[in-house]
Amino acid sequence: MAEQVREPGGATRVVIAGLNYAPERVGVGKYTGEMAVWLAARGNQVHVACAPPYYPDWKVQPPYRAWRRCRETLAGVDVIRCPLWVPQSPTALRRVIHLLSFALGLLSGLLGLRRVRPQWVIAIVPTLFSAPVALLAARLWGARTWVHIQDFELGAASGLQMGMLARFMRIGSFLEGWLLRRFDRVSTISLEMDERLEDYGIPPGRRYLLPNWVDVEHVRPEVDARGVRTQLGLTVDDVVMLYSGSLSVKQDLELVFEAARVALSANPRLHLVICGDGPRKEQLQQLARGLPRLQWYPSQSFEDFPAWLTAADIHLLPQKIGAAAQVMPSKLGGMMASGRAVIATAMPQTALGETVEQCGVVTPPGDAEALAAAMLALAADAPKRQALGLQGRQLALQTLAQDAILERFQRELSRP
Repeated sequence: MAEQVREPGGATRVVIAGLNYAPERVGVGKYTGEMAVWLAARGNQVHVACAPPYYPDWKVQPPYRAWRRCRETLAGVDVIRCPLWVPQSPTALRRVIHLLSFALGLLSGLLGLRRVRPQWVIAIVPTLFSAPVALLAARLWGARTWVHIQDFELGAASGLQMGMLARFMRIGSFLEGWLLRRFDRVSTISLEMDERLEDYGIPPGRRYLLPNWVDVEHVRPEVDARGVRTQLGLTVDDVVMLYSGSLSVKQDLELVFEAARVALSANPRLHLVICGDGPRKEQLQQLARGLPRLQWYPSQSFEDFPAWLTAADIHLLPQKIGAAAQVMPSKLGGMMASGRAVIATAMPQTALGETVEQCGVVTPPGDAEALAAAMLALAADAPKRQALGLQGRQLALQTLAQDAILERFQRELSRP
């Protein structure tokens, strides 16, 4: 086979170990998949050890099997699918067992890559349970280690008080810092999360800011959304509030429904669209029964997604109290790139709150009255929506463009 063209700085052999990967369209799997494909397209040798696709439905997509290891090549990336257990109803305890099962499956997957001789092993968190496995493999191979944190899952679970295991999760967060200090490089997606690494005693020279990016050419305000709005049965005078993403525990959709009962009753031109899948979908649909002008749609394909984003007049980004301090929702980048205003529930001093204040409205988590007021105010003020949307688009262009972020990341990997 012909040798690939080497990029400036030289090609790098990389093994990425992460639970979620393409073809998952939302969450961590989307970004890990895009990272791997981008690096491979530029001449790097990229191998991925991951689970079969199952998120956000919590059901393994055919033709994959949960307990069967398989190997495939996707867009120039060598992918090993590791076995794991996927619960149909993911309670807190079942999630822990699920993550532990992947850690065991990852061990067998990495054994299949023992001849690769990687220069870097990159562990993606979540899940933290698999990070020790990636660390061990790297030590055996003599590779440098990098852990990229999309979500401080132990801290987030504690903040959300996820059942009886919350206390054990808080204890585990102390061990989190010890484990992260074992890696050569540690990256996170926001400045606020980077500050937590400082609290863990990780020096600046080993920390790296790697924000989630957006393809600003794929998601643009000019994308024609007339077909989507026609599908939704809307006129040019209707105002659409869109929630697009996973239907899981961190998203406070109960609060959205409570606020929407007030807002939809007060403004007959206001509509609510929920576009997504997840383990709580049926429960949430029952909870929202009786809401006027509410429509439900499944997650959209990569090709159709930009039109759905631009079909919205207002994007909704609800987060439960405690979650916004631990994570930066990946969906925010697409919202900003679409040039539409955002309403988020977050505390002002969090990274999420500070970002959304530049392109939308922030209301306190758990405050349905404030959220309803924000919905009605933005729905009635088209010039303000347009101005906030333009500010979000400019911020996305300046800080979240995919090529700029990943080119900088590749340079870090190629450094001696």
